[in-house]
Amino acid sequence: MADIEPYENALDAIPGAHPYPRTSRYHDAEIGIHRQPDGTEVRYTKRRLLPPLEQLEEQETQGHVVGSGERPDLLAQRYLGDVGQWWQIADANPVLDPRELTDEAGRVIDIPLTGGFPGGRGDRRV
Repeated sequence: MADIEPYENALDAIPGAHPYPRTSRYHDAEIGIHRQPDGTEVRYTKRRLLPPLEQLEEQETQGHVVGSGERPDLLAQRYLGDVGQWWQIADANPVLDPRELTDEAGRVIDIPLTGGFPGGRGDRRV
């Protein structure tokens, strides 16, 4: 049986290919290559950093008062049209865990308006 190339190698053959879809928060992340002592290359996604908070605060957002039982994914569906874009709401608010966004009814959170944030992430597809 012929050897099957790993997924990463197949992507290398396609100019401009990236392992993450355009709607992923990792789409614009740089892909690094770690070379093991035996010469094997291991690809990994480099750390994804957010812009400084002062830049986030300058971006256009709208406030949302969290209601009982709301979740980040459902808010993303309502405001951004895609449950998978919850991470944009998380990026717009200073939280470590996205569940913090909606764990307290009455809290006001920022919802990013279409257009994204600075630092090379302004062309997000939603």
